[in-house]
Amino acid sequence: MALAPVTALIAVFFVSVGAIQKDAVLMMHARGAFDVKITPVTTDPILGRMSLAKVLHGDLEGTSAGEMLTAGTSVKDSGAYVAVERVTGTLQGRRGTFILQHSGTMTRGAQQLTITVVPDSGTEQLARIAGSMKIIIDKDGKHFYDLEYTLDR
Repeated sequence: MALAPVTALIAVFFVSVGAIQKDAVLMMHARGAFDVKITPVTTDPILGRMSLAKVLHGDLEGTSAGEMLTAGTSVKDSGAYVAVERVTGTLQGRRGTFILQHSGTMTRGAQQLTITVVPDSGTEQLARIAGSMKIIIDKDGKHFYDLEYTLDR
């Protein structure tokens, strides 16, 4: 009789551990450099529109195409931008496409940027991708990315 409560406790423990392991998501990182070409579509200095074309190298090999809207202000180094881009390529051996959404602001030089993988935008072997990206620009103007992602949703 004394074993029944212990057995029940052990069963609850293993069910709980299984649920935790099932819900655990392994976050992966992909890093590399990219080249970007920004082409103005409008000439308005306050509200701008630009086309983006990127070539990505490293853990993510491919290209992207997108559109960006910008907002400038009368205060130096303040403004905002939003963008969406479709990435096509191979991410650490998996081929497909996905969409990135950008939202950035700059307040007198202080930058804040969020880049998110659009939910359910992945295709082919990247169909279940989720995550976010950081862009790093070095002192020479070279662009780098750090994509934190999962394919296990």
